[in-house]
Amino acid sequence: MVKRKERQVHVAMWSLVGIFVLVIFVPVAQAEEPIDFTQYASCRFTQTGGDKESIFVNFECTGITRSNQKNKVFEKMSLREMGFFDNVEAQNTAYSYTEYTDGDGDLVVMKFIESGPPEQPEGTWKILYGTGKWKGINGSGKHVHISRGKPIKPDTVQGSVARNTGTFELPK
Repeated sequence: MVKRKERQVHVAMWSLVGIFVLVIFVPVAQAEEPIDFTQYASCRFTQTGGDKESIFVNFECTGITRSNQKNKVFEKMSLREMGFFDNVEAQNTAYSYTEYTDGDGDLVVMKFIESGPPEQPEGTWKILYGTGKWKGINGSGKHVHISRGKPIKPDTVQGSVARNTGTFELPK
């Protein structure tokens, strides 16, 4: 009878040790969260080369974001985008990097690739990295231009509006 109780104690003790080890060594799971925000920007364009059939343009945009979600992820982040556009082989492709800065000065950097008609291109985005509370962030999604205003000055765009949807993860 005593040996049986000792065995039960040993089994219980080793079970607790096993559970403890699992809790310590199992990595914390990251949960994907939805992201949906609209960005509003003004942009300046500079043609850097090309001819009548193919043009090359670099651009820089600045603006602000508004979240489309209750959790307000990416709400009121300042943005600065720099990129390159070409219409080689009538593809109308743009590649850009955007730095989003929140009210605390922490940032998220995303890469965009888009194509389509210059008035309303669509594409994808991927998060490259973040700082501060965004450190370790990753994610990806879709980027769609919604509208743009009439240029006030040559080689500019005012009111460039785009919506970004997808998912992201932050380490716990």
